[in-house]
Amino acid sequence: MPDVSLRLLEIFAAMMRCATTVETAEFLGISQPAVSSGLRQLESQLGITLFERTGRRLQPTAEARDLFEEIRPLFGILRSFTTRARDMRVGRVGRLRVMSTPPLGYSVGPKALRGFLAGRPDVTISYDVRRLENVLESIETGQADIGLILNAEKLETVNSEIIQRSQMVVLLPEADPLATESCITVEHLVGRAIIGIDQASQLGRLVAKGFALGGVRYQPQIEVRYCQTAAALVADGLGLTVVDPYSAQPYLEGRGLVARPFMPACEIRASLLTRKGVPHSSLLLSFMEELRRQVNG
Repeated sequence: MPDVSLRLLEIFAAMMRCATTVETAEFLGISQPAVSSGLRQLESQLGITLFERTGRRLQPTAEARDLFEEIRPLFGILRSFTTRARDMRVGRVGRLRVMSTPPLGYSVGPKALRGFLAGRPDVTISYDVRRLENVLESIETGQADIGLILNAEKLETVNSEIIQRSQMVVLLPEADPLATESCITVEHLVGRAIIGIDQASQLGRLVAKGFALGGVRYQPQIEVRYCQTAAALVADGLGLTVVDPYSAQPYLEGRGLVARPFMPACEIRASLLTRKGVPHSSLLLSFMEELRRQVNG
């Protein structure tokens, strides 16, 4: 006996639920002759009479009822399969691996996650905050699906998309005399207690370059690894710092601090990183869209 096609079983199952071949055809979106032909073909393959005509209706035989009970779970599985595939297509199921450097990892990233996960109860996220070199390596090797970074230098080993351009700011107490300035130059910072970013890091090198361009020697009294640490120390009254605006933002609301543009301007770019040569899943595309919305909305 030849294998029975899924299409014939679908016609059979629909016929078991509908009263006539006309209703079955409407339900399946096919012609009534196609329904009748499919039922005859299935009966021929099985060697069993499935329907008997009573007046203008086809009545299922006892054999048909028994077979329908056998295949009923199959169509539940198919509906689940179809729903799952649709959810995957629109990015509503699956697992996403996200890695970020601290500035975006503690600001834009959580906001994007909140918006992205709303209405996606079946999505799971691996979320990690690391240094730039760790993020780059994870994207290059496929250990993470997407990376969020602040970048001032060109990257060749990964796909990079700029989602926002901004510049470094000076974070200082609102009671500081410099808070009245519309922007703060390196000359303003001469003789002040500066909390600096590790000059081995990209942002640290950027700040040092800004001081050099302004003709002032960069001599931080305290040097830290992360901009968030520098911001916290400013909040504790230990000096001023030049940081990215994402790290400064949490300290500008009710914390007694203000941010002013740092001059000469040091541009930074908020970028999304993905692995080269690997297509983006629907899930990843949806998260990328949410990130763009958060920084530009």
